[in-house]
Amino acid sequence: MVIYGVLLLAVCYFAGLFVGEVTGRLVGLNANVGGVGFAMLFLLLLCSYSETVKNSLRNERLCSGLKFWQNMYIPVVIAMSASQDVVRAVRSGWLAILCGITLTVLSLCLIPFVSRISSSKAKQGEEGME
Repeated sequence: MVIYGVLLLAVCYFAGLFVGEVTGRLVGLNANVGGVGFAMLFLLLLCSYSETVKNSLRNERLCSGLKFWQNMYIPVVIAMSASQDVVRAVRSGWLAILCGITLTVLSLCLIPFVSRISSSKAKQGEEGME
């Protein structure tokens, strides 16, 4: 179970790093821009996709590996973000710090919205089971 999850996490991580590098080159930077974020987005989309087409996925180990990493995504984000050069970003000036604080506050403001969406989906799922 966990091996399949690690494989999918690694694929999402490398795809995210690739997209981050391409994004950095497109905006004129010689750096990875949001690679870890793209990786986690890919993993969450893959988990969501596997839940919607669960009946067509024949490999139960793949589904359980996805579930494992879906439950572990916050520690994974922290671990992957640790590989980023935070010291260089802080030394680059106040813009990096301001962007980080702004995005953190915006993310925290979205928690109630995401909670409402997930609770409404859970209610729809309960109504469908009755």
